[in-house]
Amino acid sequence: QVQLVESGGGLVQPGGSLRLSCAASGFTLDNSGIGWFRQAPGKEREGVSCISSWDGSTYYADSVKGRFTISRDNAKNTVYLQMNSLKPEDTAVYYCATAEMGVVAGTRGLLWNSYDYWGQGTQVTVSS
Repeated sequence: QVQLVESGGGLVQPGGSLRLSCAASGFTLDNSGIGWFRQAPGKEREGVSCISSWDGSTYYADSVKGRFTISRDNAKNTVYLQMNSLKPEDTAVYYCATAEMGVVAGTRGLLWNSYDYWGQGTQVTVSS
């Protein structure tokens, strides 16, 4: 049974950092890609970043490029999202997801309907 569990969210001041984790079970990450998404109240779910199933290549939304970094630890079967220089507009529930057909690092990898399995989400609040 595929399961994804996010953790690491919390309250942080503008300019601060957080590292989100996405722990996978029921499948191995070394041949599976992961996407990170976020959804703020009243807004649509937005693709933030993804890491490819096959070659580990990564892709980022313009809104987070240069501030967020996605990485994968195959030994721990976990994907991370390191978030630096956080802004109030980064406030949202963050979700990780994976796809049965794999993830390609590109614009398609930031589309929510490219994914089949989702975690429950973790809240990130950026506020002074």
